[in-house]
Order: sequence, then C-alpha cells, then structure tokens
Amino acid sequence: MKIIKALKWRYATKKFDNDKFVSKKKLNRLKKAFNLTATSYGLQPIKLMVIKDKELQQNLVQHSMNQQQVAQASHVLIFCIEIGIDENYVTEYFDRVRAIRNTPDEILKPFEDYLTDDIGKRSQDFLEEWATKQAYLAMGNLLTVCALEKIDACPMEGFDPLAYDKILGLPEKGLKSVLAMPVGYRAKDDIQAGFKKVRKTVAESTLEL
Repeated sequence: MKIIKALKWRYATKKFDNDKFVSKKKLNRLKKAFNLTATSYGLQPIKLMVIKDKELQQNLVQHSMNQQQVAQASHVLIFCIEIGIDENYVTEYFDRVRAIRNTPDEILKPFEDYLTDDIGKRSQDFLEEWATKQAYLAMGNLLTVCALEKIDACPMEGFDPLAYDKILGLPEKGLKSVLAMPVGYRAKDDIQAGFKKVRKTVAESTLEL
C-alpha cells in the first residue's frame, strides 16, 4: 500500500520550487536505482547525465518547448543511450560477469557467442532503438523511486535531442539523449498538484486469463 499511496501522490510536476533542492544523499539513491534498473540481457546500453548547473538548465529551456520546469528544477536527469554498441561492448559485459560472479567459461561461452553474433548482425538504427527502450525502463523505475522518496519529477519527451546533444557534448562521449526528467519539489502554487488522477478503472486497464 505504501507504493500505491506514493504513486497516487506523484504527478508530472508543472512548476518546481526554485529554492528547494534534492539532497546529495537522495540524488545518490536515484543514481543507484538507475544503475540497478533491469535492462535487456543486463547490458545497460544507457547512461544517466545529472545536470545541476542553473545557467545550463536555463539554456536548455529554449530547446525543451519552453517548459520552465527544466530551469526551475533542482536537477535535470538526462537519459542517454550508448552509440556504437558492438561485439566489444558485449565482451566487456561478459568480462564483468566473470570478474563479479566467477562464472566458469563452459557456462558463459555459449551465451556469449550467441549474443556477440546477434549484436554483430544488427544495424546501428536497430541497436539505438533497442537501447532507447531500455532508457524508458530506467525512467519508469526512477519515477517510482522518486515517488517513494517524495521527490517530484516531470518525465519529458518534448525536447530537441540534437540541440541537447550539442550543448552537452554527448557525441564526444559516445552518447545520444532520448529522455529528460527534471526533479525537485513542487511549487506551492502549482495548481495541478491537487488535481485528481484521470485513469481508467483497474478492470478496464488489466486482463486476467
């Protein structure tokens, strides 16, 4: 019930309090939650950029459909995908598995060979679309964590990724931006904070077989 109560409390915040900031402790918790997010094959083809520079946040507003939450928020989380995912990326993952779990090669090798071959045959467009789906998983996870931590958030697709990439120097880091999420604390005069949620009934949105 604690989770349901938290999810009822959260909403896509339309106005943040400029003077309230997410603590370093809670921010680190969000980073850890991001890192623990489930991803396909456990490959983690995503990276989280945390922006706390107010001048930079203000500069991003014009590339965010003028959504002022980007400037008002305590921090802006940018969900990025790795570009150039290839066989070497897969090898690095399995090396990590060996180092952490000490799994014998006779168990790992068949799966490693399969995944290396599969990734090697995929186009860059396919891999970027696949990675983008993992970014959505991560955002969904962090929205729930934010709700439990009583951190307000506003998930955003409405921004210019190419402009963000250029301003943040993402191509040089081997990354592309796909989602943004300002986080902080709702302003007292954000009237939407008190709006009732508009949802289908549970019976309408779920099925049982």
